[in-house]
Amino acid sequence: MPKPEAIAGGDKPSVAAALNLIEDRRPEAQQRIEALLRELLTVGAAAAGQRIGLTGPPGVGKSTLTAALSRGMRGRGLSVGVVAVDPSSVRSGGALLGDRARMAFDPGDDGLFVRSLATAGDPGGLAYAVPAAVEVLAAAYDRVIVETTGVGQTETDVEHVADTVVLVIQPGSGDVLQFIKAGIMEIPDVVVVNKGDHGALAQRAASDLTGALDTLRGVGVGDGAGAGGSTWQVPVLVTSARDRTGIEPLLDALDGHRGAIGTVLTERRRAGAAAWALELLARRYGDHGLETMGGRASVVSAIAKLFSDGSAPLEAVRVLGQRYLAQLRTSGGA
Repeated sequence: MPKPEAIAGGDKPSVAAALNLIEDRRPEAQQRIEALLRELLTVGAAAAGQRIGLTGPPGVGKSTLTAALSRGMRGRGLSVGVVAVDPSSVRSGGALLGDRARMAFDPGDDGLFVRSLATAGDPGGLAYAVPAAVEVLAAAYDRVIVETTGVGQTETDVEHVADTVVLVIQPGSGDVLQFIKAGIMEIPDVVVVNKGDHGALAQRAASDLTGALDTLRGVGVGDGAGAGGSTWQVPVLVTSARDRTGIEPLLDALDGHRGAIGTVLTERRRAGAAAWALELLARRYGDHGLETMGGRASVVSAIAKLFSDGSAPLEAVRVLGQRYLAQLRTSGGA
């Protein structure tokens, strides 16, 4: 098993080995994954830095923007780990590597690591292993960027793994109303209109988005919720990843949000980890299983108790699963 100290030191082979382990869904690998994540918690390196999620519909230029942000962060002396979540191959189940292939990066740069993960059919725009992969990369790098697949207007899982959620929209897409209906406009901390080289069309989209955010603020949705109750107001920025314009203001906005949520960052990450654990339990045992465990609220409380005792999310899932199965055996249900 890769050594947590080597991962925290940014050793690329160790980081790659850890990610290989995390993607292993065989039952015999689960204890090793649990042990790795627990040891990374004790190292403590993942507590610093920033985890950034890029979401939005397909074709908006998320991959190109991710590459531009990575270059900008490296220019500021920050190390960067990227998780590009790709659609799964219908044949192998692996990542199609489309996002990674569109990124231009220097493989010899020790301060930059890019990894593709397959969604394996997950509906929320994230792969099963992404939360654990983020923990690994956060221990090794100053900034972690998670680029989701872009599944449309239902992609909100990214808020569970990111400190800062960036919603990327392209000019003339007509998606603003759909995003409001689906609730996606409630989760971003920064909104970006990419492909700003479209000129007036991009500026019009930015104006529409600003108006949409003002409307949400008027009904008490957005801003404070995204920043954990702080005075942060969601900015709408225009970028052109192709022309590399607007990247510096976006980097400044990311830094600004990181500062705004500093006092609630631990709480935000813990809530995201609990949401991941709850999702894993729901997948494994179904809604009926959660009800048998006492309902979602009771399960969330049990997860929080295990977290306070030092358990990592996968450990919490295993412990609660064992309790559930023992309960079934006692009641004669298994």
